[in-house]
Amino acid sequence: MKETDYYATGRRKESVARVWLAPGSGRFEVNKRELMAYFRRPTLEMIVRQPFVVTNTLDRYDVKATVKGGGLSGQAGAMVLGISRALVKSDEELRRPLREAGFLTRDPREKERKKYGQPGARKRFQFSKR
Repeated sequence: MKETDYYATGRRKESVARVWLAPGSGRFEVNKRELMAYFRRPTLEMIVRQPFVVTNTLDRYDVKATVKGGGLSGQAGAMVLGISRALVKSDEELRRPLREAGFLTRDPREKERKKYGQPGARKRFQFSKR
């Protein structure tokens, strides 16, 4: 990590994303693969790029990230939080647009635990009167 790099961590559901921003041309590397090769869905790619679109910094930084845990959607959400936090470290002026877009808020929703005597968290076995 160089002096000009900015590091931040993002989390969502079971996913954790470690994100490094470096001045560059807008390249994305996720787990040593290109962004589209890793996420495979245009919607997830768009979600990951949103902090840069909101702050008009799309081609100013290269992103290197390692993500683990959860599914692709949770990993994309974790990357958004990590990228947003790193952008704020690079330039404090970007805090307001990122906050207004909701990218600096950790999504607190987690999977509800399975309850004993039942097939799932909310589902119940079929009731039989007789």
